[in-house]
Amino acid sequence: MNLFEGRRIAVVDDERLNQEMLEEYLTRNGAEVELFSSAEDALKGLESIEVDAVVTDIKLGGMSGIELLRSLRVRYPELPVLLMTAYGTIESAVAAMYEGAFYYLTKPFKLKEFGVLINRALEHSHLVAENDRLKRELSAHTNSHGIIGGSFKMRDILSLIDTVAPTSSNVLVLGESGTGKEMVARAIHQKSLRAEGPFVTVNCAAMPEGLIESELFGHVRGSFTGAIKDYRGKFETADNGTILLDEVSEMPLTLQPKLLRVIQEREYFRVGSSDVRKANVRVIATSNRNLEEEVSAGHFRQDLYFRLNVIPLQLPPLRDRKEDIQDLSLHFVNRYAAECKKDIKGITEEAFGVLLSYSWPGNVRELENAIERAVVLSTTGELEKKHFQHLLGSSLQTQSNPLSGTSGISLHDLEKKHILATLSANNNNRTRTAEVLDISIRTLRNKLNEYRADGSFIDDRDDTDLGE
Repeated sequence: MNLFEGRRIAVVDDERLNQEMLEEYLTRNGAEVELFSSAEDALKGLESIEVDAVVTDIKLGGMSGIELLRSLRVRYPELPVLLMTAYGTIESAVAAMYEGAFYYLTKPFKLKEFGVLINRALEHSHLVAENDRLKRELSAHTNSHGIIGGSFKMRDILSLIDTVAPTSSNVLVLGESGTGKEMVARAIHQKSLRAEGPFVTVNCAAMPEGLIESELFGHVRGSFTGAIKDYRGKFETADNGTILLDEVSEMPLTLQPKLLRVIQEREYFRVGSSDVRKANVRVIATSNRNLEEEVSAGHFRQDLYFRLNVIPLQLPPLRDRKEDIQDLSLHFVNRYAAECKKDIKGITEEAFGVLLSYSWPGNVRELENAIERAVVLSTTGELEKKHFQHLLGSSLQTQSNPLSGTSGISLHDLEKKHILATLSANNNNRTRTAEVLDISIRTLRNKLNEYRADGSFIDDRDDTDLGE
């Protein structure tokens, strides 16, 4: 079996017998071998020859193997270098690894052991090269914001980011769950005049209702049970920077007037204090809901909506910008292949066909999860159609008419039927279900508690379990 087929390896050793032994072993296993008798010759030769790995003796006639390693690390930082010596000491081993040697071998060594280490070095070299290729492929569609996508819709979004970022205006980022609203908010902050200041995120859907005011504005010692010391709120922490109110539609009505005041007047009070504090903060809010509908339903204050909606920015769902799926997929392959230390070359055309045909109700976040899962499960050099088989079999994807057989059912019961069916289709994973339904975890939890109370939903899980 040709273990090293198509790979080129440089051997640096001033003993001819050692050169011949290693050359014979490597060529027998499919490698091309470049022989050098000194470190100086190797450095000169490698200027015109590309190799996948270097094997060098430490004790050479002129420049030592350690010195050669140092030079190679400067010129070719990702090139794996294996050092060998018949004068093995702890000191030289430590020095070799400190200088960045891929591995250290003491003569005499078994050729089988040598082959295993060379194979690892070549795998490392190939993975680095493949990651560089993927990065180059993505560079054309990756911008200074870190947002990936060359579609017309995303170009419009990126243009808007560049336009609004230098201003101090409030921005409302709208879009379905998983479309990248927080990433857009961070890009606005990074391009703004406040980029050197803090970027503070407040998840309005996740904070306990009784503690939201304290979290936002802080409190003074003794203002309530458990307030054992003064506490800085998020607005104070974000001073001279940006605060992101994530899923602001979940903000309780009782707190919305105080949020309106800090946005409008740029001042607030800590809980339990009458001292006015100034808020030098830019506000960016996100929502996966239609806030105009929330206002009409009485769930959100109209004046607060107007204050937040100075500059609206609507993110398209992934299904409406499928031309970005390939670039996004390659980006995630690159990321998770590196994390998992796997040599993944890319994605087959057949697999891309599956990704393009799927509707992605969870948007970019769902695509990322699918790619991560595929990389973890892959045992080959490419992600294949079989790695995305679960998408083909998704009941949410193939369901052609979700309202069939529902005539004569009340709107309340129809909603219940749809929520419970979606929960079942997602194996009772509440986080995933909330994303698909485009509602918050808190809303889903309240609905399930309601269904449990009327006996239509049986679940032995704790009420606080989010099902993530």
